[in-house]
Amino acid sequence: MANLKDIKRQIKSVQNTEKTTKAMKLVSTAKLRLAELAAKEASAYARKISEVLSEISYEYSANNLQSSEIKFFNHSQEVKTIDIICVTADKGLCGGFNAQTLKTTTELLELHKDKNVRLTVIGKKGRDYFKFKGVPIFKEYINVSSTPNYKVAKEIIDVAMKDFISDETHRVILVSNGYKNMISQQIKVVELLPVTPLEIENKSLSLIETEPEDSKVIFEELTGKYVEYNMYYALIDSLAAEHSARMQAMDTATKNAGERVDALTLSYNKARQEVITTELIEIISGVESLK
Repeated sequence: MANLKDIKRQIKSVQNTEKTTKAMKLVSTAKLRLAELAAKEASAYARKISEVLSEISYEYSANNLQSSEIKFFNHSQEVKTIDIICVTADKGLCGGFNAQTLKTTTELLELHKDKNVRLTVIGKKGRDYFKFKGVPIFKEYINVSSTPNYKVAKEIIDVAMKDFISDETHRVILVSNGYKNMISQQIKVVELLPVTPLEIENKSLSLIETEPEDSKVIFEELTGKYVEYNMYYALIDSLAAEHSARMQAMDTATKNAGERVDALTLSYNKARQEVITTELIEIISGVESLK
């Protein structure tokens, strides 16, 4: 027969866990609203800077110049070294959010195992995972993904950009888990360098005009900003996705805790009923023996 005190203790413990997960869900929901707004605004800017870059690329070509002349756009060089930047969270309790990013990064490492791969990890979860797996880490950044900052994002990507210009690395790939909507996230694998401009559907609608002698300067400056902002946007997007995943995980945990409390309460009532039945039988048996 189950011990009533033990079951009661378990019920109390699970109820406390339920309160904690419910509170964490509410916190994540509040944070998600702010992060979602920031992600949408950043997305609009990132999309616009991509369009401007594409238009200037077209203008550059229209002036009988090739964008491949600029280092950032050179796709013809032999790929010997690849930089992979992996964005994870600093905290857990967010379902498979980190696991999906780490799985994708591991697959990329395996895919490019014949190359010299330099792994840059953002977030404690990614750092701890790859250290445990014995994977060499080129650079690591902690307490960045939880508080996205343009200055820090620029510092992170500047290392890769300088090495790309000096031919120390030949490709820069960014892996992150991005925000899709309130209930889902999407793994994103973006090749930051070399840059591939978007195709302009209607070139005649372009409002940008540049002088031939200015095109290269503007192009190089804008490309640098484009790469920096994409790094920053990945951090913002990842944070929104993290809060979304945590909100879902805590909601599921709260529901499971509630179901567990119901099951334990049922067990407690059954055990209590057994105790009462046993006591009644003993009383009746005692009365019968006195007759």
